[in-house]
Amino acid sequence: MMPFPGGIDANPNATLLFSLVAAVIYTFTLTQPPRLARTAAKTLAVAMLAALAFMQGGPGLLVAALALSAIGDAFLSYDSEPTFLGGLGSFLLAHVLYIALFAHSGGGFPAFAAEPWRAVVAVAMAVFALAMLSVLWRRVGAGLRVPVAVYVVAILAMGIAALTVNHPWVIVGAILFMASDALLATEKFVMAPGSPHRAWTRYAVWVLYYVAQVAITLAFLLGDPIVSWL
Repeated sequence: MMPFPGGIDANPNATLLFSLVAAVIYTFTLTQPPRLARTAAKTLAVAMLAALAFMQGGPGLLVAALALSAIGDAFLSYDSEPTFLGGLGSFLLAHVLYIALFAHSGGGFPAFAAEPWRAVVAVAMAVFALAMLSVLWRRVGAGLRVPVAVYVVAILAMGIAALTVNHPWVIVGAILFMASDALLATEKFVMAPGSPHRAWTRYAVWVLYYVAQVAITLAFLLGDPIVSWL
């Protein structure tokens, strides 16, 4: 059963399926050396989600955040410091847009008072982010410390903003996004080059990230109106 009306031939369902196929193709090629086809598959997976959100009249902030994420994916499909910084910048902007989207769509700080579990999760997120920042601060070069710190603060703010939204898929998506970024940072800066854990972390980073983007996208396109659309 397809999530949007009209069956598999309907444009929204076909676009979502195209995104999924691209994500699967990249999954089977992510251990290969960087090349154009591999970059295209990674980029298209989330770019198609941006196209889907646009076609379905989704929030403009969502469309822009997904588009910036796709650009970040293109940068991170290559392994160099300039492309890493390009990816970091793209995802930083995407997180800023997600923060704005969630803040606009959520219940704000009163949501934490109304349901204390949200505050508990927010505290856990903050503790986790500070722990990651402490570890990364000692591992990254001096030139990357400030960009990495700013990024950690941004993704923490994104996670906390998601907790104000009254839709479980948004919250789950934000948590998966944070987990994916934490694994990526661990693989890049903490793990030894020959660590056997690299065999699975690359797959985990991609799967967690892609599922996060799909969950957030579908929450806004299929769920009940959360508060308002932009």
